[in-house]
Amino acid sequence: MRANTVLFWILAAFFGFSAALYGFWSWIDDSDPGMEPAGTVALSLTTILAAFIAFYLGRVHKAQGAELPEDRLDANIDDGDAELGFFSPWSWWPILLAGSAALLFLGLAIGFWIAYIAVALGVISLVGWVYEYYRGNFAR
Repeated sequence: MRANTVLFWILAAFFGFSAALYGFWSWIDDSDPGMEPAGTVALSLTTILAAFIAFYLGRVHKAQGAELPEDRLDANIDDGDAELGFFSPWSWWPILLAGSAALLFLGLAIGFWIAYIAVALGVISLVGWVYEYYRGNFAR
């Protein structure tokens, strides 16, 4: 987390320097007198965004009270692994749910009557995915 904070502060400084340089360069340009506002504002807002993210990450790092495995030099790769949950590698329901979502967007683009079929298939797929461990060999 500390490395991310430092990187975002470096980015904020770079974008701040770029905004100042861009504003000055567009101000001294002879072909178009005055400062060009679009690029200067965009670079300035990018500076502010990077500073906000760096400030937030710094506050989170101080509130944690401990170092992340990524920040320790003696950490192993396995130290950063977290439990992601339980997934069913043999389940077909997510594919059917994705297909019904694609059919729903197709119905919104081509003909709204297709969306009704997609919603029905989506509800069936979602219920099947949620309750797949309540039936058959895998019932608990």
